[in-house]
Amino acid sequence: MIEVAVFGAGRIGKIHAGNVARHPQARLRYVVDVHAPSAQELASAHGAKVAGIDEALSDPAVGAVVIGSSTDTHADLIHRAAAAGKAIFCEKPVDLDVERARACQAAVEKAGVVCMIAFQRRFDPTFSSLKKRLDDGEIGTPEVLVVTSRDPGAPPVNYIKSSGGIFKDMLIHDFDIFRWILGDEAVSVHAMGSCLTDPAIQEAGDIDTTAVTIRTKQGRLCQINTSRRAAYGYDQRFEVLGSKGMLQAGNVAPTQVVSHTAAHIAHDLPEHFFLQRYREAYAAEIAHFFDALSDGTPVRTTIADGIKALELAEAAARSWREGQVVQVAI
Repeated sequence: MIEVAVFGAGRIGKIHAGNVARHPQARLRYVVDVHAPSAQELASAHGAKVAGIDEALSDPAVGAVVIGSSTDTHADLIHRAAAAGKAIFCEKPVDLDVERARACQAAVEKAGVVCMIAFQRRFDPTFSSLKKRLDDGEIGTPEVLVVTSRDPGAPPVNYIKSSGGIFKDMLIHDFDIFRWILGDEAVSVHAMGSCLTDPAIQEAGDIDTTAVTIRTKQGRLCQINTSRRAAYGYDQRFEVLGSKGMLQAGNVAPTQVVSHTAAHIAHDLPEHFFLQRYREAYAAEIAHFFDALSDGTPVRTTIADGIKALELAEAAARSWREGQVVQVAI
């Protein structure tokens, strides 16, 4: 039984805390959050205690930490948890600054602790199935990846101002999908962007619509299109074109019922937001983390993966700002 401290009692912290509490190999011991009422509510829901950072990290009974607090706290908590010898599960991104993220990696490696970065899309059942079939050679050699990633609506502008921008906040997941699916690294990135959904986003210095083209070391191409607005729900899908065919991974709907009438053929809209869309993936990634701790196998999404995705996000942001193709160091 692994005793766990969860940092963050907000939206994603609640998801992770619930999955920790339900896992047979884990026990939620502490909830840590600067907002005491939120921490107390979450701790009470799962029979845990509210604690401060020092108390949680100094407790020798705690074997692992789950970091779901705000992005600006990730780096400090990774450093402190690594120094305390705790296994680490951390939400993306590692940090908004690449050099600080690399310093986190150095601290983790020096301490010799497990550190998993939460790219939950790798654990989605549909995406995982496509990846296995691709690796089994069903469509031959992959040549082109097209990723569509659209939110139903933008987050509050106050959040956008501190988010690091759309490339680090939103597309970082798509950059990880690119690396995972193609098993290749980028050599160049060309990103274009516009603000089409809300002028306030542009006033905050960000964009809400992007088109990114990546060329890989092996000459493969990836196109990623994103938007902060999709009136029909949370749109998350991709397709891989290979030498022998194509594989597509579509959206998830609340039900698979299709209505056929003389007027129309209709089915459910996609799940409305990421908490619903990736419900199974969030549970699967936590289960994988504890399985890895129990049997000593490597985690699938390492801090190195987190840094690679962050480097691509930085390259895309630079490409958009400068209006040119950016070369990426391999």
